Amino acid sequence: MNMAELKNKFIAVKNYEPTDVNELLDFARQTYLRGEITIAQYRDLARELELAGAYKPDHKSEYVS
Repeated sequence: MNMAELKNKFIAVKNYEPTDVNELLDFARQTYLRGEITIAQYRDLARELELAGAYKPDHKSEYVS
């Protein structure tokens, strides 16, 4: 699966366009966890999305006040 296919699948499932690359990264992760793409496909998509500015949330600082 390439980036265009991921975006089209996102639109088909969610019925709206992704607002940012983080939303696509989350969707790619969910797609992988459901077994719809391979780990290699997920890694390629994640790498491409991270180069475009996506990032995984830092859960350690989530509760820091």
